[in-house]
Amino acid sequence: MTATGGTTAIRQGHGFDQEALTRWMAKHVADFAGPATITQFAGGQSNPTYHLHTARKNYVLRRKPPGKLLPGAHAVEREVRILKALETVVFPVPHVYGLCSDDSVIGTAFYVMDMLQGRIFWDAALGDTAYADRAPYYDAMNEVIARLHLIDHQSIGLGDFGKPGNYFARQIVRWSKQYLEDTEAGRDPNLDRLVAWLPENIPPGDETSIVHGDFRIDNLIFHPTKPRVIGVLDWELSTLGHPLADFSYHTMAYRMPPDIYTGGLAGLDLAAMNIPSEASYTAAYCRRTGRDSIPDLDFYIAFNMFRYAAILHGIKGRITRGTAASAGARAKAAAMTVVAELAWRQVASGMR
Repeated sequence: MTATGGTTAIRQGHGFDQEALTRWMAKHVADFAGPATITQFAGGQSNPTYHLHTARKNYVLRRKPPGKLLPGAHAVEREVRILKALETVVFPVPHVYGLCSDDSVIGTAFYVMDMLQGRIFWDAALGDTAYADRAPYYDAMNEVIARLHLIDHQSIGLGDFGKPGNYFARQIVRWSKQYLEDTEAGRDPNLDRLVAWLPENIPPGDETSIVHGDFRIDNLIFHPTKPRVIGVLDWELSTLGHPLADFSYHTMAYRMPPDIYTGGLAGLDLAAMNIPSEASYTAAYCRRTGRDSIPDLDFYIAFNMFRYAAILHGIKGRITRGTAASAGARAKAAAMTVVAELAWRQVASGMR
């Protein structure tokens, strides 16, 4: 599908003063000429995202959701910072036209960026793609995440974008705290077990790079006709961290069923579909980043399943509070218990 697809009328509770937005864009976005026709993208469980169509140009607006928010969540300002920094080293991200931190304009902070014209694949099996092109598309994904992890974050002004060192320990504390404090979403026995087990079993060694935090196929825009990534989207969870945490979150898809995880590949006949196996995909990343192997990949994937389950738990909490931003949020929240069970099953199988 194209990047212009997947929009609907603005959902209930997500509307705003469109005239106020037009006035802001006229002042802050070069060459803007309204009026704009505004629709809302169907995706986006966290930060509502809108398509702004004008006679001259298409834009994307991304904002914090309305309602009560957890501290530090929905950080659109951080997204803008990293998008601008990565653009300086010609990494494939959309150009940002402006950030508005004034809640009085449309009700919450927002930013406006370029609308990239290309292909977004919601089906990780690439069923609508020619058989011969599937492996090249996966290789293009692999090349981009490897390139991200090799960027010198200090040289592009991101030396303070996160805390270097002890990434897994800090992340386990962060997501455990978010899970435990969101009492409105309830408790899960497998998440409780993971909260206790993970901090005691962190592998040795430490590295620091830029990490995307949600790198997966449906957060990428590909060239309209070629297996080349032209845009990496959704940087809300980006920070400085361990590159293998980022890569293993991406490869977690190999162990996740497609009915509960966008991009899940578990149970599919990858060889018949011309999609690389987990082993070959990991080997390609290792070649690109100068590694011999990733011996603790199982732990990293278990950690990321825990983190993903904690995110889904947060969506469940937002549903309870009435601030969930996606029509599909309830289905996401319902998958939380399955993901938590799958994460603990991998841990338990490794104990035998």
